[in-house]
Amino acid sequence: MCVSKVEAIPVRIKRDEAYLGSLPEMADPAAYFTRPPYRALYSAYFETAFVKITTAEGAVGWGEALAPVAPEVVCAIIEQLLAPVLIGCDPLDGNVLWNVMYDLMRERGYYGGFMLDAISACDIALWDLRGKLLDQPAHKLLGGAYRERVPCYVSGLPRPTPEERLELAQAYVDQGFSAFKLAAGHGVRQDAASVGALRAGLGADTTLLLDAHWVYALDEAVQLGQALAELDVGFFEAPINPEDVESHAQLAAAAAVPIAHGETERTRYQFRPWLTQKAADILQPDVGRAGISETVKIAAMAEAFNTRMAPHLSVGLGVCIAASIQVAAAIPNLYMLEYQPPVFEIANMLLKSPLICQAGFYEMPSGAGLGAALDEGRLGQLQA
Repeated sequence: MCVSKVEAIPVRIKRDEAYLGSLPEMADPAAYFTRPPYRALYSAYFETAFVKITTAEGAVGWGEALAPVAPEVVCAIIEQLLAPVLIGCDPLDGNVLWNVMYDLMRERGYYGGFMLDAISACDIALWDLRGKLLDQPAHKLLGGAYRERVPCYVSGLPRPTPEERLELAQAYVDQGFSAFKLAAGHGVRQDAASVGALRAGLGADTTLLLDAHWVYALDEAVQLGQALAELDVGFFEAPINPEDVESHAQLAAAAAVPIAHGETERTRYQFRPWLTQKAADILQPDVGRAGISETVKIAAMAEAFNTRMAPHLSVGLGVCIAASIQVAAAIPNLYMLEYQPPVFEIANMLLKSPLICQAGFYEMPSGAGLGAALDEGRLGQLQA
């Protein structure tokens, strides 16, 4: 039994609403754009990178990298660097294969970014494949499920005014959801006021979270963190530049609100200083960037520091979502998993069997491996 083929598939699917709100007017609709005050590039499309790993006997495993821009880069790494070393290997050798892939470019400094995204896609596919070969769901192979359903929070509330955000949140409350994350970063006063409006409208029993997208300096983050603590916010995500571990540690010591960090990091090595310096109270690795193998190891390391996990999950289209649910079920120190309703709807259009998220919980996917397989015919129809 060995890997015989590794296929990488870049994907772009047209969408009517961009992440965090409406699409800008652009001369080239395929061009990337920024969304001030945020500095990252965004796309007018849902973009991702799938990988399909097949054995000589015809068994198939699906993986996906979080690739919101330039998915062709991830695919090129998979095809040129990773596929040659995976072909001919036993897919059951999970830890060995992760280390083989990681070591390929380690001494050249590629232990983050696109390289790890590509490794993560392959790692997810190998877990899916192992589950199918052994006829077991991935969470069983990870040691079992601590929970039958995975609690989640609604992420984004992409509406321009406090009134419209409250109206949208209330619609989800009516469906049984009780936790919400607001995309912020518009200034200390405005962010505090936005959270305050949601708290006043939704009441004390609702969990509120804030994502600042790294826009604040330390002094501003301390001011906002203190205001968020008074509003009983569940966590303050990405307040300061992600390279600045020391400032996050000072913020965590100065403000009572829990500090969350992690979508920028890929490995236990990158998360280690955040734990030893007490710079984060909640870790947020994305399975599409860290893979299943490494996310579970990060969770085990965090558990030793009595630190919870709230895996990041933004624009993964189906395979990444299923992998995240499997991991979230299998770690003891879970806080909640992210839920993006518009993304979830598109993701289910690509799957042979839809995933389910309702009343504040993801249902466990059924079947061996990840419990989610791409409909390749449907994928071809939806591609831009």
